[in-house]
Amino acid sequence: MYRLEGPSATYNIPVVTRIAGTLEREAFAAAVRDVVARHEVLRTVYVESGGEPVQRILEQADVPVEFVSCPPGEVDARVAETTGYCFDLGAEIPLRVRVLETGPGETVLVLVVHHI
Repeated sequence: MYRLEGPSATYNIPVVTRIAGTLEREAFAAAVRDVVARHEVLRTVYVESGGEPVQRILEQADVPVEFVSCPPGEVDARVAETTGYCFDLGAEIPLRVRVLETGPGETVLVLVVHHI
């Protein structure tokens, strides 16, 4: 479908949750990297070879964990922006993680996985 329709957020699977309390950035990012390292499907890109899609499992993957300061009134717009991301499945892993820091001890986790 990606090849027929082009980049689209249609097949994104979003998970959005509020986290109360202090979130240790480095520990959280390390945990995400660890999950990706353990699951090949999260380190897989889909390249074209001979006109056909082929899985390419990366030994290591750059995991985009982004921490963003976000006023509470902008959370909905930032969540929509993040969940509407268009993955380039030939060049990047099918996972994005954005942590919206809305105030002291208050964050919103936005995790998006492409269904592939």
